[in-house]
Amino acid sequence: MGLFEKKLGVDLGTVNVLIYENEQIVLQEPSLVALTAEEERIVEIGQPAREMLGKVDEEDIQIIRPLQNGVIADYEVTEAMLRHFFSKLAGRIRLVKPTVMMSVPYGVTSVEKRAVHEAALAAGAREAYLIWEPLAAAIGAGLPVGTPAGDMVVNIGGGITEAAVMTMNNIVRAESGRVGGLQLDEAIISYVRRKYNLTIGQPTAESVKIQVGAAVELPENLSVEMQGRDNVSGLPRTVTITTGEVVEAIAEPLNEIAEVVRSVLANTPPELCSDVSDRGIVLTGGGALLRGIDQYLTDKTGVPVYRADNAMIAVAVGAGRALNDPAILRRIAQSV
Repeated sequence: MGLFEKKLGVDLGTVNVLIYENEQIVLQEPSLVALTAEEERIVEIGQPAREMLGKVDEEDIQIIRPLQNGVIADYEVTEAMLRHFFSKLAGRIRLVKPTVMMSVPYGVTSVEKRAVHEAALAAGAREAYLIWEPLAAAIGAGLPVGTPAGDMVVNIGGGITEAAVMTMNNIVRAESGRVGGLQLDEAIISYVRRKYNLTIGQPTAESVKIQVGAAVELPENLSVEMQGRDNVSGLPRTVTITTGEVVEAIAEPLNEIAEVVRSVLANTPPELCSDVSDRGIVLTGGGALLRGIDQYLTDKTGVPVYRADNAMIAVAVGAGRALNDPAILRRIAQSV
C-alpha cells in the first residue's frame, strides 16, 4: 500500500477547491456545479460549470455553489463534486483510496464538521481528517506553528475571512467574518449599478477586481473597460472603470475584514500579542492578492502585515503537509 498510497490536502473553498499532493497543487477547480433545473441532474462540475456562469437560462440550468461561507450548503452536490475531483486524480489505480486532510473554517458546528468528514468518505477517501483553515494556512505559509511563540494569520477566502493567533500547533484566539472575495465582487456590481446604471455579472466584477482592483489608492491609477447591460435601454454598453473607483466601491467589505483582524488582536493574551507585533501578521487566501491589502491592514491595525509567497494555495499546502506531521495529527485528533 505504501508505494501507491495517496495523501491529499484539500482546501474546500466557497469559490475554489485546491488539492495538494507530493509538494505540488495537482488540482485547482471552481467550486461550481451546473444542474438541470427540473431533475437536478448534474451537467458540469468545476471549470466547465464556471464557463456557463451568466450564459445559460436559469429555468433550464442552474449553476450553484454547494459550499457557502466555507461550509457545505448542499451535501449531495458537494459529495458528487468531491468524487469527481478525486476520480480525476486517481488515474488508472482506482483501487487505491486516498487519505485526505480537509480544511474547515474555525468555529463551524460539529454538524458542519461531520458533514465535511462524511462527504469526503462518501466521495472515495479511505480516511479523512479535518484541520482548521487558519492552522492549515499558517503551516502552508511556512510559519513555525509548533513553537511557543505566537503567530497570526489572516486567511481571506471567497466567502469567509478568518483571523487566528496560534502557538504550539493550537489556535488560541480566532474570529470569522462572512466577508471575502465574493462580497468584494458584489460591492463592485452594486457600485457600477449605482454610478453607471449598468448591470454586470459576477465574472465581470471579479475580472475588474483582478485587473485594476486595490485596497488603497495606488501611485498609478489603472483602468479597464467593462461591458454590461444598460439598465435604461437594455442594450449592451461599455464603460471604463479605474482603480480609484474600485477602492471606493469595496471600502465597506474591506472594513469588515479589518474588523475581524482587530477583534482577534483585542482578545489575544498580552504576551502573544507582543509576539504578533514583533513578527507581523501573514496574509493568505485569494483575497490576499488584492493590491495594497497588506498596507491597508497595516494602517488599520498598527501591526506589520505581509502577504505569504504562496497565499492562494497556502491552505491546501498546509493541509497536505499536516498529514505527514505526527504532532499535528495528534493535536487534530483531539481538537477538530
